[in-house]
Amino acid sequence: MTRSERPIGVLAALRNPRQMSKEVFAGLVTTLALVPEVISFSVIAGVDPMVSLVASVVLVLTMTFLGGRPGVITAAAGSVALVIAPLVSEHDVSYVLPAVVLAGLMQIVFGLTGLARLMRYVPRSVMLGFVNALGILIFAAQVPHLLHGGGTGVILFAATLAIVLLLPLITKAVPAPLVAIVVVTAIVIIWKLNVPDVADEGQIGGGLPGMTELAVPLDLETLRIILPTAISVALVGLMESLLTAKLVDEATETPSHKGRESWALGVANIFGGFYGGMAGCAMIGQTVLNVKTSGARTRISTFVAGVFLLGLITGLSDLMGQIPMVALAAVMMVVAVMTVDWHSVRPSTIRRMPLPETLVMVVTIAVVVATDNLAYGVIAGVILAMVLFARRVAHVISVDRVVADDEESVRYIVRGPLFFGSSNDLVEQFSYAEDPARIVIDLTHAQIWDASTVAALDSVETIFAKHGASVTIEGLDERSVRFHGRLSGNLGS
Repeated sequence: MTRSERPIGVLAALRNPRQMSKEVFAGLVTTLALVPEVISFSVIAGVDPMVSLVASVVLVLTMTFLGGRPGVITAAAGSVALVIAPLVSEHDVSYVLPAVVLAGLMQIVFGLTGLARLMRYVPRSVMLGFVNALGILIFAAQVPHLLHGGGTGVILFAATLAIVLLLPLITKAVPAPLVAIVVVTAIVIIWKLNVPDVADEGQIGGGLPGMTELAVPLDLETLRIILPTAISVALVGLMESLLTAKLVDEATETPSHKGRESWALGVANIFGGFYGGMAGCAMIGQTVLNVKTSGARTRISTFVAGVFLLGLITGLSDLMGQIPMVALAAVMMVVAVMTVDWHSVRPSTIRRMPLPETLVMVVTIAVVVATDNLAYGVIAGVILAMVLFARRVAHVISVDRVVADDEESVRYIVRGPLFFGSSNDLVEQFSYAEDPARIVIDLTHAQIWDASTVAALDSVETIFAKHGASVTIEGLDERSVRFHGRLSGNLGS
């Protein structure tokens, strides 16, 4: 790892004026891009915009101090809003608090018990599908803001893009997205241009609310109502946060603590539920803007984002409300384009990749885009990858039949992993009627992985016994010997 790639700590950033400025500006520009999305998501969830904004302040600040991945922006996200929306529409917004708290407790258990390590089973093809689908969703979400801006909006959009793309060629001292948003907002205010702005997305400001009141009884009926939503919030939030952390790990070439990220998200959601009222998770678009576009590497950027967001919704809400949506849409479109892994969709790459890998990526993208739910896409991709992997592995075993020189015995040499997918056909690989009375099954080049394999070997021995032959199994490693010895003969007919 080169010197420039080494992890940067908070103290090191504080002593480095250049990195410190990156952290501060990254927090500012990320907050500006965060606000309209959080407001939009609150509309999706059916809650007051201030609920989501205040909860986002709590979430981002809590994760700043507790989270396992510096640089990740955690707020009231769209994926969680989609899960909460049915609960609000079918019952009442008062059920959101207990659902969020229960989801937070689940996430804490998930993190403390080490279940976050399950993310290692998410294949690279699913990760690529997740990233590419997210880029598509972010880009598509900005198109209505461009269309609703009219001719003036198109000009402002073009001006924002020009600043974002050209300013880095002149200087990188100040993040181009922040400059673009400030300049275009100033133009709109000075010339009094009539274009949709942040205030049109929902009411903001008016002071901070107090603690969220529990307005439903804590009984079994409430648990019945909130349990499905709580489970969905917990799983969706964890999935998106851990995949986002993994994406930042790869972008910064630094590791993160996924278990800590998981339980910290649970704590943050409990705090967000009691003070604000909404749950959240990592927002990958804003995280990419913070880390990849703006160059943030420490918790300073997320702390600045939380404090700045608090300042915006308490003291600068009027000014924030005048930011034109087309300016934010242009910035987020650039982020969307940067989010997509273009190498993975090049024709040359696709030609080299195995067809199952490409199929998993395409299905992940298709499900996410069709459902607007990243979790559904990831689940579909993982299941498909597992099925295709099991199908491939099922055909990699081979069985060679070697007859002894005296023709008194036959040795079967089995090669490959033996599990339910491959061992089900194992019974058909032997010449029962033709073989002599002594059979040796050599598993030196194979391993027993499940009960299906033990059952298959028992069946082989039973069939040979009917033909008057005895079977000896050789070559098992120590683990397979113990596994086979414990189950053989005890699996029924």
